Amino acid sequence: MSFETTQIETNDKVKFYELLAKQVDGLFFGEKDLIANAANLTSLMFHSLPDVNWVGFYLLKNDELVLGPFHGQVACTRIPLGQGVCGTAFSQNKTLRIADVHAFKGHIACDTASQSELVIPINVNNKTIAVLDIDAPIINRFDAEDQVGCEQIAHVFEKSINL
Repeated sequence: MSFETTQIETNDKVKFYELLAKQVDGLFFGEKDLIANAANLTSLMFHSLPDVNWVGFYLLKNDELVLGPFHGQVACTRIPLGQGVCGTAFSQNKTLRIADVHAFKGHIACDTASQSELVIPINVNNKTIAVLDIDAPIINRFDAEDQVGCEQIAHVFEKSINL
């Protein structure tokens, strides 16, 4: 099966994310592997979302977050639970939308170009197993519509996984 990534042209963020979620659902059709779907999702989001410089996953392994599939510059390999934006979002099982990462107490700077961040916990079988991390090189890149849209895409990802 071949799948071509297409840029979604729309100025309406709600419509943009609805179309992107449909594309993600089609991308995952018939595939249940966590790593395969995470790799494809990071590529699709990195190439579809404007003004982002990093999209990736941190996966829970032995009580810490370990770097998973991503697109962007090299990244921190391990993040302790409860530390940084990713570790905090995971521990709280809550999406964190950070307008200025440098103002976030305990921010872990993996890429100095990153200025704002959106981190969404990934839950499968009622367990938090990972976070989806999206970074941007501009302050206040993500608004409430971005958060809702990316959470919608994360839910499509969660439903695609068979653990």
